[in-house]
Amino acid sequence: MIGGFLGKATGLVASGAVGAVAYDGVKRLMRSDVFHGAAVTVTSWGLRGARLAETGAEKARLTTADIVSEARDKVGEQSPAPGGAASIHNHEH
Repeated sequence: MIGGFLGKATGLVASGAVGAVAYDGVKRLMRSDVFHGAAVTVTSWGLRGARLAETGAEKARLTTADIVSEARDKVGEQSPAPGGAASIHNHEH
C-alpha cells in the first residue's frame, strides 16, 4: 500500500517537474524576438488573405449584378438604379 502511494507520488512529482520545465520554455519562447517576428509575419499573411477574399467577393457581387441587370434587360424590365430603394431613408437619425 505504501509502495503504491510512493509510486503515485513519484509520478505526480515527475509530471509536475516536466510541466514546470515546459512552462518555463514556453514563457521564454513567448518573450523572444523570434516568436514575436513569427507572430507578426503570420498575422500579415492573414490580413493579406482576408483582403484577397474581400476583393474576390466584391468582384463576384459585381459580376452577379451585371448578369442580373442584363437578364432583366433581356426580358424587358428596367434595372433599378444602383443603391435602389435601400438607399432611401424616410426617417431621422
